[in-house]
Amino acid sequence: MGQKLPWEVEFCCMLRCGPEPPMPCEPVEGVTNFTVRVIFKAKVICGGGRTGRLVKPGPAMDSTAKNEMQPALIPEQLARLGQYRSREVQRTCSLEARMKSVVQSYLEGVKTGVWQLAQALEAVQEAHEALDQAHGLLQGMAELLQTLEPLREQVAQHKQLQALSQLLPRLQAVPAAVAHTQTLIDAQQLLEAYVSLRELEQLQEETWTSLGGLELPIFKGLGPLAEALGQAVEAAVGAAGQLAREDPALLVAAVRVAEVETGRTTSLEQAPRDWRQRCLHALQEGLERVHFGTPLLPGPGTLAGWLEALQVALPAEMATAEALIAPCCPPHYKIVQLWAHTLHSGLRRCLQQFLRGPELGAAEAFTLLHWALRVYPGPEMMGSLELGPEADVSQLEPLLTLENIEQLEATFVSKVRANVVQWLQKALDGEVAEWGREKEPDTDPSGFYHSPMPAIVLQILEENVRLTSLVSESLQQRVHDMALSELGAFLRSFSDALIRFSRDHLRGEAVAPYYVPYLLAALNHQSALSSSVSVLQPDGVASGALAPVEAALEDLQRRICRLVLEALLAELQPLFAALPSRQWLLSPELLDNVCKRTAHFCRDFGRVRNSTVQLLLAEAERTVVLQYLCALMQGRLVCRDAEERNQAAERLLHDAAQLRDLFLDLGLEESFQCTPVLLALRKLLNLRDPTMLGLEVAGLRQQFPDVSEDHISALLDLRGDVSREQRLAALSSLQAAPQPSPPAGRRALFSLVPAPTPAPSSCLPSGPCA
Repeated sequence: MGQKLPWEVEFCCMLRCGPEPPMPCEPVEGVTNFTVRVIFKAKVICGGGRTGRLVKPGPAMDSTAKNEMQPALIPEQLARLGQYRSREVQRTCSLEARMKSVVQSYLEGVKTGVWQLAQALEAVQEAHEALDQAHGLLQGMAELLQTLEPLREQVAQHKQLQALSQLLPRLQAVPAAVAHTQTLIDAQQLLEAYVSLRELEQLQEETWTSLGGLELPIFKGLGPLAEALGQAVEAAVGAAGQLAREDPALLVAAVRVAEVETGRTTSLEQAPRDWRQRCLHALQEGLERVHFGTPLLPGPGTLAGWLEALQVALPAEMATAEALIAPCCPPHYKIVQLWAHTLHSGLRRCLQQFLRGPELGAAEAFTLLHWALRVYPGPEMMGSLELGPEADVSQLEPLLTLENIEQLEATFVSKVRANVVQWLQKALDGEVAEWGREKEPDTDPSGFYHSPMPAIVLQILEENVRLTSLVSESLQQRVHDMALSELGAFLRSFSDALIRFSRDHLRGEAVAPYYVPYLLAALNHQSALSSSVSVLQPDGVASGALAPVEAALEDLQRRICRLVLEALLAELQPLFAALPSRQWLLSPELLDNVCKRTAHFCRDFGRVRNSTVQLLLAEAERTVVLQYLCALMQGRLVCRDAEERNQAAERLLHDAAQLRDLFLDLGLEESFQCTPVLLALRKLLNLRDPTMLGLEVAGLRQQFPDVSEDHISALLDLRGDVSREQRLAALSSLQAAPQPSPPAGRRALFSLVPAPTPAPSSCLPSGPCA
């Protein structure tokens, strides 16, 4: 065992005392010889938990080491030393026996493994020798195959020649068959042409297969021939509308050829011919070409006629598709749906192209909006009950986009606005031209001043608003807003024209013989506009939309009334210059002249419509009273004694009654008159005890809260008998009293009367003075 070996294998084993078998050994690596040296390392677990290592003593172990290994013995243990030694000897013998058994078993296993390795090595060597022999044989066969390659080529050529000899009669007939097929195509015998083409292509496929993929030049004409047949099928399907009425058999033949060819496959390396898609595309192109071709698109001014023609042609086309074309095509073509969507898309594209052109006029924009939003989806066209669900019109896009509608509405409103401005200006110019005539304004059968201008203005605006209701609410709202805006601008222009007319007349630059009658006629125009402006308010529009126009009409009414009253003032101011005076105290002649002049001025008020005449009379009466008050406040007269004060009081009473009767005769109700102020002043003048002036002034202040200290001072000056202390006491009572609120319905009077400096004054009429 001490002999040196070429290689060693070391096993590590764990041994346990007792009957258990030893632990498995580690794998054996690198076994190349039959001689094995085994070195065991074992751990022996002895009884009592003591461990020991099997050590083979060597010659180098000295006595000192041996003494160190032996434990020291005490006297009590010497008696049992023999027993201990016997037990150790038994244990050692048992251990050596077990170790020999283990080593023997492992040696047998190693021997078996080495034998198996040797057998495997021999098998590998034999296989290697067999592979070397096979490699040599293969090299020899490759050289032999190279010598057979010419023979193989000759065999292939022989087969091709044999196939050609068999196909030669059929191949010789190919040019004639191609010419015959072309003749059939030209004669529109599509089914026969397709059968002939199929036979030629089958022959081509057989030849190609027989010749191993070799393509003969004789078949070069089949590609153009097939394309010619495809074009013929496409042309026939493109004229489906006409063929369905005139020659439905040709249409059916074309569709059948396309369907058969679409499902066919060949062994040739060719792309499949999808003639079904070509047919569907041809159907769409033919339909669009018939109705939306370039020569058929509308030009300037022809849009309305083009849309009217489409309104008749498109429903007829849909009826033809459903009744004639659909039976000639397979169901999966969905002819009715295809027709509806193709017509819609073609029309939509044409309209988009049309809108990208020059800007449309108002009439064309309105026509297109009305046709696209009302007529086209209506019951006469795409909304017809005759169109079944197969048309699927619910999936169609809007004919006009929101941007298109916005563009057309903006164009229409801008064009209509320009036309409305022009028409209204012409109406205004015609009215202004009549103001300088040397005859009275025209009257209606009722005797009121009348002009067609208000009716023309409202008719122009109302027709545009009403017309747009046929299109859409958004367009109607836009035109409604435009109409109100332009009406407001017209009213301002009318008011400015009246001001220029009045200025030129009063300055003498262009004297109008019938100045006041034409102002009264303008007041009737305003009244007519006010009573009829509601026609511009369509249903569903908020009532407040007319508020700006109504305010402009009220401003116009006040402006006309101001001009009329200024003319009245121009006639009355010279008469009031002599009032009050001594002559006024003694004679009613001055006021008689005022009443006559006023009655003469107001004689034409009866030609103003009833809705305005009361306002005009009330303002005229108020103007006369204001001029009367202005004359009293100027300090032209101071009563010298009680008799003159009594005369002045009586004159006020008489003048108030005369003015009241005058305007009652003219038609003004007494409740709207302002003459009661003269009676209140009469009380102040008729007061006999000056010390009671404070109470009378307070009462006057209660009736007329706008009376001022200057007015009271002027009235006290007219009395002529008020001392300084009495004046101060009366004015102090006026200051001490709280400012009363004006009575309901009563307008200011004294605030419009300057005191004490005389100055012409005019009031702006807006209500009664009761």
